[in-house]
Amino acid sequence: MSDTDNEKPKLGMRAPLGMKRTVETGKVKQSFSHGRSNTVVVEVKRRRMLGKPGEGEGTPAEQAKAETPAEVRPAPTRAPISPKAPPPPPRPVSESSLMSRQELQAKLLREAEEARMAALEEARRREDRERQEASEEEKRRAEENRRGEEEAVKRAAEEAENAAKRAAEEAAAAAKAAAQAAAAPAAPVAPAAPKAEAQPKQAPAAVKLSDDGRPAPRRFTPVQRPEPAKRPEAAAPAAAPKRPGAPARPGAARPAKGGDDRRQSGKLTVNRALNEGDGGARARSLAALKRAREKEKRAMGGFSHQQQAKQVRDVVVPDAITVQELANRMAEKGADLVKSLFKMGMMVTVNQTIDQDTAELLVQEFGHNITRVSDSDVEIDVDSDIDAEETLKTRPPVITIMGHVDHGKTSLLDALRGTEVVSGEAGGITQHIGAYQVKTKSGQMLTFLDTPGHEAFTEMRARGANVTDIVILVVAADDGLKPQTIEAINHTKAAGVPMIVAINKIDKDGANPQKVRERLLEHEIVVEAMGGDVQDVEISALKKINLEELIDKLLLQAEMMELKANPDRAAEGSVIEAKLDKGRGPVATILVRRGTLKVGDVFVVGGESGKVRALINDKGQQIKQAGPSVPVEVLGLSGTPNAGDTLSVVENEARAREVAAYRQQLALEKRTTSAPVTFDAMFSALKDKQAIEYPIVVKADVQGSVEAIVNALNKISTDEIKVRVLHSGVGAITESDVTLARASNAPIIGFNVRPNAKAREIGERDKVRFKYFDVIYHLTDDIRGEMAGELGPEAIETVVGRAEIREVFSAGKHGKAAGLLVTEGFIRKALKARITRDDVIIYNGEISSLRRFKDDVAEVRAGLECGVTFTSHTDIKPGDYLETFEVELRQRTL
Repeated sequence: MSDTDNEKPKLGMRAPLGMKRTVETGKVKQSFSHGRSNTVVVEVKRRRMLGKPGEGEGTPAEQAKAETPAEVRPAPTRAPISPKAPPPPPRPVSESSLMSRQELQAKLLREAEEARMAALEEARRREDRERQEASEEEKRRAEENRRGEEEAVKRAAEEAENAAKRAAEEAAAAAKAAAQAAAAPAAPVAPAAPKAEAQPKQAPAAVKLSDDGRPAPRRFTPVQRPEPAKRPEAAAPAAAPKRPGAPARPGAARPAKGGDDRRQSGKLTVNRALNEGDGGARARSLAALKRAREKEKRAMGGFSHQQQAKQVRDVVVPDAITVQELANRMAEKGADLVKSLFKMGMMVTVNQTIDQDTAELLVQEFGHNITRVSDSDVEIDVDSDIDAEETLKTRPPVITIMGHVDHGKTSLLDALRGTEVVSGEAGGITQHIGAYQVKTKSGQMLTFLDTPGHEAFTEMRARGANVTDIVILVVAADDGLKPQTIEAINHTKAAGVPMIVAINKIDKDGANPQKVRERLLEHEIVVEAMGGDVQDVEISALKKINLEELIDKLLLQAEMMELKANPDRAAEGSVIEAKLDKGRGPVATILVRRGTLKVGDVFVVGGESGKVRALINDKGQQIKQAGPSVPVEVLGLSGTPNAGDTLSVVENEARAREVAAYRQQLALEKRTTSAPVTFDAMFSALKDKQAIEYPIVVKADVQGSVEAIVNALNKISTDEIKVRVLHSGVGAITESDVTLARASNAPIIGFNVRPNAKAREIGERDKVRFKYFDVIYHLTDDIRGEMAGELGPEAIETVVGRAEIREVFSAGKHGKAAGLLVTEGFIRKALKARITRDDVIIYNGEISSLRRFKDDVAEVRAGLECGVTFTSHTDIKPGDYLETFEVELRQRTL
């Protein structure tokens, strides 16, 4: 007997009438394979001894037996009862015993509920497995079996619940009997025979007493799994005494193997209930159960994509479309389309273009509907859109001022507007197209376009003539007609617009207006003063002479033309100028031709699209709308368009993007499509490659200036050297421009623009040249000089003498000497010489010695004979010819 056994609490150490809980619980951790573990609740039941006050609770061996767990206790033995012992006074039932019984009742109910839920879960899992693995016929039989099992499980759960209720009722009856016994101590109760577990409904009427008058040990009914074939006597306690004279110990018989259904075997949990049928296998998690259910649903067709109806789309197919774009419109994979084309015998990639017929086959194969469209369906047809006569209203005339440089075009516009535009132009020369409106004294509006007069802006003037109604040809009275004046006349005739000749500077000395009229006759311009139909006015823009007469003639001409437009429609206009503003983004100067352009309109212009964010008139004021013949600056473009592009307002942004993308695709195809290869083209290409390239990067403030500079530089290119524009654009010089120029060792030309701080820093570090200009004369002259410097000086060859070789003599160590007859010019020793035989050069070098008779001479003229020797050349025959020539290096010019 150990000291630990002596230190255990004993019933006799407490108050004589006290009652202590006879069941203590503990937890034991079980370890399994693969690192799994499980915590099991173990209950230890103490034997309660009812004796006289002051009696001990038995020997230490008996106490140790009482503390043995229920799972390992031997069958209880009944001690012999002495009949002569007087019955002890009944002990009152303590409140703690009643509380323990209530807790036991609640615990048994919980365990019964857990067992029922576990049985239902096990049945559901078994049903899932059977339904997944069985065929249709097997499923039907499995359904019948499942129903039977479900009923059996329900019956088992009900029996388990009834057993728990019966145990609770027995506990309540025992408590009631104990209370009655305490109230009536004199009434002896005969010991009742022990009842088998097969009669659970019969509750004991009183506490059982032993022969010595003590209450018999209480026997708890264990919670068991329902087993139909179980014998009632299986649960009966054994009566074999372990030791004679040992007191009786309550408890059940030792459980057999697999008897985990007894209450003493531990708490019944969900995991334990699920693992009973699997032999202790690891329980499946909720996530695993969920995945199994989803897998079953997929196998049974619950989430099958085949059941979803395929969406049929109306696919719009143009004349040519890439495979990837067609796949996007069909909402299909590009790889699937490529596979289908491979089956058709077409080896293509997703980026290749297919025709409309092939696209139709693909669309039909994938089950969609095709809608054929042509280029005319995508492009906006402006020419066929004609307004009805009743919708037209009078509009202001658009007047373009043309003429030679410094003949006073911008000064005339200043005088008409009352402003000073010239002061803002570099060198007093107009570099851009300006659009302005002037209100006359009668209240009528006139729209003026001021075009530059320099030859580099020929195309800008051509665009101005195409959008104009009346042309004012400004000719200086003291200077007469000049090349740009003649070009302006040709542009005006090509545009088919009327012309008014303004003979300017009549206030200057030497002005001769009549000479101007006579010179105009050379170009089939007959003014009214000479019997023609072209109006002419002698004016002075500086002194503001005869300006009113000019305005009157403009209004008369406009009235005769009956200029009308429909303002109540979607706007259309032409781009006069476009630029990239640092703070406002791409800005385009638009001249509205018809309709009314409003803030918020969605438009497409060239290959760009956008939405009108703001409209700014010629005075810098923001306006809400602009009608026909009104020039405005438009903000809200996606990029910088080209000058001369047409602006069209469309219904929505999708339409605008579609048209813009179509135009960009056409421009790309135009740039990348190669012409048919011919021998002439091949040789011309080889010849072009022989020319030296002069790379440059051009940046200007507006698009018109960029085009003018590029055209001017292309004109100064020659067969020996040509300009290669690496990049041209609108806006300030950026870091990317500097990087491009550095890679090609090209200068950067900035026309009215400057580099930003970062670009300037990179340029200084990488030694990139910046050239800034504000007048196009200086730009072309500087580039022309640099291109000539790239070629180097030009060698000019001049033949000074010719001679015929008559005889060949031996010259000793010098080889051979030739006897010559000078036929032209003269032969000089210091000159370069070449020998030709049948007009083929066989020697090119110098004359080493020149003699006449036996004397060395410096020069021999025509008609005389002489002898010469050549350096390291002896292949000389009679009949060859000798030429002497001089080489002069001159500075090359373009």
